[in-house]
Amino acid sequence: MPYETDDYLSRHYQTTGIDLGDELDKLVAISVPPGSPNQALYREMLMTVVRMAQADRNRWDAKIMLQTLREMENAFSMLEQFKRRRKVTVFGSARTQPDHPLYLLARDLGQLLAHHELMTVTGAGAGIMAAAHEGAGLEHSLGLNITLPFEQRANDVVHGTGNLLSFHFFFLRKLFFVKEADALVLFPGGFGTLDEALEVLTLIQTGKSPIVPVVLVDVAEGRYWKDALHFMREQLEENGYILPSDMRLLRLVNSAEEAVVEITHFYRNYHSSRWLKEIFAIRMNHALNAHALHALHEGFGDLCLSGGFVQKPYCELESDEPEFCHLTRLTFHFNGRDQGRLRELIDFINLPQNWQREANGH
Repeated sequence: MPYETDDYLSRHYQTTGIDLGDELDKLVAISVPPGSPNQALYREMLMTVVRMAQADRNRWDAKIMLQTLREMENAFSMLEQFKRRRKVTVFGSARTQPDHPLYLLARDLGQLLAHHELMTVTGAGAGIMAAAHEGAGLEHSLGLNITLPFEQRANDVVHGTGNLLSFHFFFLRKLFFVKEADALVLFPGGFGTLDEALEVLTLIQTGKSPIVPVVLVDVAEGRYWKDALHFMREQLEENGYILPSDMRLLRLVNSAEEAVVEITHFYRNYHSSRWLKEIFAIRMNHALNAHALHALHEGFGDLCLSGGFVQKPYCELESDEPEFCHLTRLTFHFNGRDQGRLRELIDFINLPQNWQREANGH
């Protein structure tokens, strides 16, 4: 069977003589604000829709595409108001009763997060989700609901407010759970909680999601996460299915206070990170002292594909985020593989004794 190209636009050009590329350029020109750096990206989005229209996919595919685009655009628009606020995504069972110790623990967690000006993001349901929002209060709560034939009503804190988003697709809801999270807290729960836990760990382990604190919470006598961690060590780590350092991506605590300390200490010096072409850059609130830089080369050189660690100021490659220009950068050729060791490096730079002393002595 002879090869046939899938270039549907070319076929359209040949049969109608209409230059759709030129028409797309006109549409972009009248739709996108002049000078926007995203013009080429919007054109590619439109081109993708045109390709699908030219192929005239089946109605179910077209509906999936439409619903996905609508939900994402709506989510981006609504979340813009919370853009620069740190957020903590909390997972746990919707069936945890108000008199259960875990419910009280989740409520305490929400209250403490709010005290530290951290927003609490949940699936907006009952149980652990409702408890965390009760503690946080509406101003510090964000709900990402899913429309289901049961258990779908949002909890009383966020129901009917501008702090609630509803999704039709689980995969989009999960995307925003992780995208918006500066930390993730997992309480005991059912299939959904385990699904979220393993997906979050997979995304961080593979570098598809930026590294953030992943905190497992249970009462002191609880076996839920202890048994899960035992399984991971005995079956995953010992059989070589994960790296030993991967287990450092998550921490088990038994109180709301410990959970918040784990989160806030993660950001004592570490601010954020990003790739600048082949260079990995960690933004820091405080520059590291000479002793710490030497210790980095000695203790974490295995993370570098070549060279070592370089401490430098703002880079012109980051001109899209000028609000972070005051932060010091720690750059290196990260191997991109060992995220558990990267977590250890972040713990190291977060130690106050490794920071440069400021001019005023603090």
